[in-house]
Amino acid sequence: MGNDLLILDYRKGKVMLFSSLSFLFVFLPSVLFCYYLVPRKLKNFILLIFSLFFYGYGGPRYLLVMLASIFLNYIFGLLVDRYRNHPVKIKWVLVLTVVCNIFIIGYYKYTNFLVENINSVLGSHIEIGNIVMPIGISFFTFQAMSYVIDVYRGDGRVQYNPLNVALYIVLFPQLIAGPIVRYETVDEQIQSRKETVSAFTSGIQRFVIGLGKKVIIANTFGLIADDVFSLNPSDMSVLLAWVGAIAYSAQIYFDFSGYSDMAIGLGRMFGFEFLENFDYPYISKSITEFWRRWHISLSTWFRDYLYIPLGGNKVSTLKHLRNILIVWFLTGLWHGASWTFIAWGLYYGALLVVEKYILKKYIDKLWAPLQHIYALFFVIVGWILFRANTFEQAFGFIKTMVGLNGTELISNHGIYYLIEYKVEIIIMLIAATPLGRNLVLKLEERQWSNIGELGFYLGKYLYLIVVFILCIMYLVGSSFNPFIYFRF
Repeated sequence: MGNDLLILDYRKGKVMLFSSLSFLFVFLPSVLFCYYLVPRKLKNFILLIFSLFFYGYGGPRYLLVMLASIFLNYIFGLLVDRYRNHPVKIKWVLVLTVVCNIFIIGYYKYTNFLVENINSVLGSHIEIGNIVMPIGISFFTFQAMSYVIDVYRGDGRVQYNPLNVALYIVLFPQLIAGPIVRYETVDEQIQSRKETVSAFTSGIQRFVIGLGKKVIIANTFGLIADDVFSLNPSDMSVLLAWVGAIAYSAQIYFDFSGYSDMAIGLGRMFGFEFLENFDYPYISKSITEFWRRWHISLSTWFRDYLYIPLGGNKVSTLKHLRNILIVWFLTGLWHGASWTFIAWGLYYGALLVVEKYILKKYIDKLWAPLQHIYALFFVIVGWILFRANTFEQAFGFIKTMVGLNGTELISNHGIYYLIEYKVEIIIMLIAATPLGRNLVLKLEERQWSNIGELGFYLGKYLYLIVVFILCIMYLVGSSFNPFIYFRF
C-alpha cells in the first residue's frame, strides 16, 4: 500500500522529478545561478538549502525524517572519532549506529508488511495507521551508515561541521534514487572541489543523455509494460507475454540508468564526480557479470559493508553459501517490503551459487551468443518476479512465456506493439549496447582537420539539442513520468 501511495504522490507532482518541466526550467536554473553567484565559502550552503527544498517539496514530514537521520549520524560520527582509542566503546557506537539506521528504515518501510504477515499467520486483527514511506529512504539511509562506517574504518575524515554531513546525505542529484555515494569517494570533494568548464559541459551532455533514456525510452516501454501486466496471464499470447517482459526489462534499465546518468551529470555541474552505476548490463554473458554491471553502487555497498565482513569467499564452502544467501536475501528485502522482492533476491542468490559451483565451466565453453541468451533469459525471468504483484501473477506470466499456460503463440495485440513501436525498439536495442558510446569515442580520438573537427562537434551538440527538444515535447504531451526506484 505504501508503494501505491508513493506512486500516486509523484504522479500528482508532489515529488520533484529530474524529468519534469519545473525542475528543468525553474529549480535547476535557480540553483545553478545562486551556486555560481556566491563566493566559494557559501557554495555548500547554497547546495544544502536547495537540496533540502528539493526533498521537502514532497512534504515536510519526509524532511523531518531526513533531518533526524542527519542529526543521529552526525552525532555517531563524532562519537566514533572520540572513542577512536577505546576498542569496546567504539564498537558499541558502531552497533548503535547500525541499529538506529535499520530501525528508521525498518519502521517506515517494513512495519506495514510485518503487521500484515502477523495478522495472516496468527489470524489476528492488529491495526496500525498507514505508514507512508519517505521517498528514497533506502538510499539516504545507506549513505548515512556509509559516513559513520567509513569514519570508523579510517576511510574518511570525521566532519565536525554538521552542514557538511547534511550536504553529503541530502545532496539533491543523487538523493532520491542514487547512485549510493560512498562517503570515502566524496569526502575530499565536499571540503574542496574545483568546478571547470569542461566538467560542466560534460555534465550537461551526461544529463541530456540520461533524460533521453528516461523520457524517450523508459516512459515509452513503461506504458507497454503497464498495459501487458494489467492483463491476466491466461489471457495473453506467448508473444504478448514476451513483449511485456522485454518492455519492463527495458523500462527498468533505462529508467534507473537514465536517473543515474542525470545524477552524475548534475554532480559534474557542481564539481562532484560520482562513480558509475551501470555498465551496459544487458550485454552480460553470465549472471555474475550482470551483477557487476547492474546497480554497481548497491552491489559494492553490500560487498564492502556486509559480504566481506561476513568473510566473503575466504571461508568454508558452507559459510560462503551462507554469506551469498544472506546478502541476496537482504538485497531483495532492500528493494521492497514484499515476499516477491525477497524471492527475487533469493532467486539471484541461488543462481549465483549454481553458476559459481556448477555451471561456470560449462558456460565458459558456450558460443558467445548463447552465453548472452542464457544471461538475458534468467534476467528477464527475474524481472517478472520483480514486477509482479503476487506469486500467482509471476508464475502465470512465466508459464505463458514458455508456452505452458495453454494460450496461443501469437496474437494481434503482440504484433501491434512490435509494429507500432518498431522505431523505439530499434533505439532501445542500440542504446542497450556500448556501440554508440564506442563510436563517439573513436570519432573523438580521430585526427580531424579543423573543418572536420568542427563538423563533428557541431553534429554531436546538434544531436544533444534534438534529444533535449524531443524530451520536452514528450513531457508536454504526456502525463506518464514515474521513476521506478523512487519507491525504494
